[in-house]
Amino acid sequence: MEAPMHTINNPAQTTLFDPFSRVLTEKTREQLLSGWQGIFREAILKLMPVQKLAKHFSAAMGRPSKELYSAAGLLVMKEFQNWTKEQAVEAYSFRMDIHYALNLEPVAHDLSVRTLERYENFFLEDDLAAEIMHLVTLATVELCEVKVDQQRLDSTHLFSDMATFGRTRMMGVTIKRFLTQVRRHDPEGYAALAEALRVRYEPGEHRLFGDTGKDEESRRNLRQQVAEDMHALLRRFEGDAKHNRRSTFLMLVKVFGQQCEVAEEKVVVRAKTGGNVIQNPSDADATYDGHKGPGYQVQLAETCNPENEVQLITSALPQTAVESDTAALPAVLEDLEKQDLLPKVLLSDATYGSDENVQRAEAKGIEMVSPTKEGAQETGASDPYATLTVDDFAIDEQRETVACCPAGIAPESSVYDAAAGKTTTLMPASACGACEFRAECPVREVKGTYRLEHTPRQRRLAGRRREERTDAFRERYRKRGGIEGTNSGLKRRTGLGRLRVRGMPRIRQATLLRTTGWNILRAAASAKARAKVAALARKRLKTARFSHNRPGVRYHVPCIWLDPAALWRSTAPTTASSLRIAA
Repeated sequence: MEAPMHTINNPAQTTLFDPFSRVLTEKTREQLLSGWQGIFREAILKLMPVQKLAKHFSAAMGRPSKELYSAAGLLVMKEFQNWTKEQAVEAYSFRMDIHYALNLEPVAHDLSVRTLERYENFFLEDDLAAEIMHLVTLATVELCEVKVDQQRLDSTHLFSDMATFGRTRMMGVTIKRFLTQVRRHDPEGYAALAEALRVRYEPGEHRLFGDTGKDEESRRNLRQQVAEDMHALLRRFEGDAKHNRRSTFLMLVKVFGQQCEVAEEKVVVRAKTGGNVIQNPSDADATYDGHKGPGYQVQLAETCNPENEVQLITSALPQTAVESDTAALPAVLEDLEKQDLLPKVLLSDATYGSDENVQRAEAKGIEMVSPTKEGAQETGASDPYATLTVDDFAIDEQRETVACCPAGIAPESSVYDAAAGKTTTLMPASACGACEFRAECPVREVKGTYRLEHTPRQRRLAGRRREERTDAFRERYRKRGGIEGTNSGLKRRTGLGRLRVRGMPRIRQATLLRTTGWNILRAAASAKARAKVAALARKRLKTARFSHNRPGVRYHVPCIWLDPAALWRSTAPTTASSLRIAA
């Protein structure tokens, strides 16, 4: 089938007569301009990557496609408005405010769910959601005059469109789906299986094992039985070419390998599997977080300068639920660096605040403000909040050697071993034995010698622990809590908490477009952005309004002054829809 011919109407152009002048009053136009629709029409729509989208269509032949700026814009709106596909199609067809935001004529427009899905697949194939997130972030930062020098970082959990199963039911559902395929494509092979096995998995997925007792012994026996059933099916069909390449069989192999093992020809259910295992055969990418459950998460960086009128999300990094926040920081910093949005100060909770991460951020010129999570053994003190730590010693940070102790006593020797990454300091026994700070001091007596061993890491952690107990640190750090409100707002306003899709590629696309929409909504709350949008609209329209002489009726007709002779010389039709002039 030949691809349709692409249709592109540049939003920077306008018609000779504004089609909305007959359907909008002055007040309703102002309402649109001050809402997210005005932000979208004047500042966001032009950023849609229509040239990349146009590659999927013919340049000169075929039936015209939907206007590509409006199609791309609709996909962004669908996500941050949390619409179903049917709701998105209805809005595109009938809603006047959506027509205004998408630069469409205020009349009904045809669009099918299948066409919408086709554009979604194009977005997925070209990773256009990431490009839109990048472009809109930069545009809204400039539009709202947001300062990005102070930012905060946190992650929030996401659920995909899958049911939540326990281990036994998840293994049972995996078996049932494979047996359904066997029965459909190989009735004789299905009939040859043991009757008890077939009967066990005939009920619906949510009625499986409904007759099993709820006591611990019954549940343990059932889990063992399901594991043995999986093993028997794997042995029965592993050499059968009609079945061993099916996705349901491959899923059976994967789930069995994660949940069970064979020891001395006996099937054993693993006591613990960790979080990086399949949670539902319908969504093979979803993993498990011990605190928040199955699904995904997204790392969010947000501005937090108190001088900003609104705060915007600068980076969104979707991940599976099992991935740790500690390991996520490098990827977040890399994303911010690509967009030239690196902060000078980054606030985060203790899960991000490892010494390695603090050093990594410092290498990029970022001061990371985060509580420490390492224990006392990392700080060189028996008690992490002891009176004295290695930080109380005068230490040459270049050479990593001790100059004197808190009492002002110079050591007998202090040597840094670069290979071991450790400094060994020997203090005079005569001084340490009679020191009034002996009980609180980290120096330890070892075979008659008074010894202090520390690493650069311990020194840095001790310094951070001392700092985080100060009022100045608490005052700086209190701004981090604001991102919890952003997490809640994203889930409440855009539906980010539970998405209607499965699999990492679609989860990533939906997450990026919803965080993009959040920035658009925040821009609509900025007086600076609304004023700029109103100015852009006036500049684009360059209108002059005339009153109709009919009593009781008033028409506002926007005009663009042209050379009449030039219009008469034109051979093209001069309808309102065909005359487009660069603003």
